[in-house]
Amino acid sequence: MAFISYETSQNMLALLGAAPTRTENVFLGDALGRVLARDIVAEEDYPGRPMAAMDGYAVVHSDLSHGRIAILGENPAGSDETRRVEGGLCIKTFTGAVMPAGADTLIPIENVTVEEEQILIDTPVPRGFSVRPIGESYRKGEILITKGTTIGFAETGVLAGLNRVMVPVVVRPKVAVIATGSEVLDLGVAATSPSQIRSSNNYTIAAIAKMAGADVVQLGTLKDDRASITAAFENALETADIVISTGGVSVGDYDFVKDIIPRLGAEVIYKGVNIKPGQHVMLAQKGQKFLLGLPGFAYSSTVTAILYAVPLIRKLLGRGEGLHLVEATLREPFSKRSRKSEFTACNLSLEEGRYWVDFEGKKAGSSAILNNMLGDTALMITGEEDGDLDAGTAVNVILLDRF
Repeated sequence: MAFISYETSQNMLALLGAAPTRTENVFLGDALGRVLARDIVAEEDYPGRPMAAMDGYAVVHSDLSHGRIAILGENPAGSDETRRVEGGLCIKTFTGAVMPAGADTLIPIENVTVEEEQILIDTPVPRGFSVRPIGESYRKGEILITKGTTIGFAETGVLAGLNRVMVPVVVRPKVAVIATGSEVLDLGVAATSPSQIRSSNNYTIAAIAKMAGADVVQLGTLKDDRASITAAFENALETADIVISTGGVSVGDYDFVKDIIPRLGAEVIYKGVNIKPGQHVMLAQKGQKFLLGLPGFAYSSTVTAILYAVPLIRKLLGRGEGLHLVEATLREPFSKRSRKSEFTACNLSLEEGRYWVDFEGKKAGSSAILNNMLGDTALMITGEEDGDLDAGTAVNVILLDRF
């Protein structure tokens, strides 16, 4: 069987017609972590009038040279100040208050001495000092937050300042997760044979999908039975945008998933990618729904979920499909194990602005060692044409702290 390259598989995934199709409005307080469905555009200048940036006295700048200015009164924040500052007069104005008409400068309290309803100028300031000009934060018509942005604390604050009670967001894609294999036991089920293994794939993949922004429904574990797997896929496709399964995509007699997916009427985009771990990856599409068949080994299914499920979820959220890559430097030599694109769990550290990679504590072995992903771990990428690498070599790594 001829496998396609990793680069080709990613290019084909990027070209898929997957995009957000549904939006909803949610209360601002519930919008954290959601993906914005439309650009947020300023409807007016802010501030709309000059405002005081600190506590001080609103003055006409030319009066500072006189050394002494009479105090007309106070202007607290939130007050509707109507008095006008003219030559020889000032108004005590507090942080956040609108600057009185006529004033062009605010001299801080610390720069003056108050004496008999007058201020004595101890330290002059430049013209316009500590005055927020009209439109300092934003201008009417300015795009403040672009669609596709994941709403964080800063976006929340800006939206609140705009009085956006409800926020338009992309509906989270629904991901259904299925683990297959007669040897696989779900959590809490008692083992009856030493050949049985505990299911972890479906929980790991569910966590990855949630981190990427999807809603997840767990469909549990299924025996290697063609009828039950087919029924599970059919049911999942009724409501899910993406169906992810583990196991059943290799070449064994009981690997039914690879045959079931095309019989469901799905178009197979590709099956088999020249990567390690997890070369038996299957991606298919049925209408606007996607099916992703991943290998059964824990490390393989985890890595391939990161490489293929995460970009697909990001596309359906309108976030773009790219993973977070950085350049790092090898602390130690690396021995490449195959002529495939390899994704190797590594320790990642940041020192003086530079990323470093090492493999201390990482076990070499089969594609079942999921605990290699524990700790401050990243995935180091080596290409098909790469051989063994010397210490000091620059490499690309995929960050795993967020998707």
